[in-house]
Amino acid sequence: MKKHEGRKPQTGAVGPAFLLAQIGAYAAMKFGERMASLDLTPPHAGILRAILASEGTSQKALAETLGIVPSRLVELLDELDRRGLVERRNDEDDRRVYALHLTKKGASALESIGRVGRDHEESLLAALTPAERETLTTLLARVAEHQGLHPGVHPGYSKLRRQRRARG
Repeated sequence: MKKHEGRKPQTGAVGPAFLLAQIGAYAAMKFGERMASLDLTPPHAGILRAILASEGTSQKALAETLGIVPSRLVELLDELDRRGLVERRNDEDDRRVYALHLTKKGASALESIGRVGRDHEESLLAALTPAERETLTTLLARVAEHQGLHPGVHPGYSKLRRQRRARG
C-alpha cells in the first residue's frame, strides 16, 4: 500500500495555482531524470517530437513554433545531428533553407522517449483512476488553451531563450 493511498490529501490554504506549479516543477524534474537515462534532455525530446509532427520543417519555422531563439535551436540541433538523430537537408525550393528530418536512429529514440513518457505519466498519476485522469486532462487542456499556450509545446523553451540572452 502506498504511503498516502486511501487518504484525502491535506491542502490547507494551498490553492490550485500553487499545486499546479508544485506538481509541474516536480514532474519536469522527474522527467529530466528519466530522460537522462537516454542521454537526452527534455528540450531534445520536444524538438524530436516537433520534427516528427512537421517533417521537413525549416529551422526557422521550428524556432518559431517552439518560441526559441534560432541560434539556441541551432545548438540543440547540432547536438542531435552529431548523434545521428536528425538530419538537415537542403530545401527543394530554397537551397538556403535546411529541412529537418528524423533519421531511423531519431525515430528509435522517439520510441524510447515515448516509453519513458508513458512510464513517467503512469508514475505521476498513479493516485488517480482512469476517469479522474481523463477529467484532469480535460480541465488542464481548457486552462492551457485559455492561457494561450501552444498545444504540445512546453513553455520552458522561452527559458532557453532567456538563458541564451543572459550568456550572450
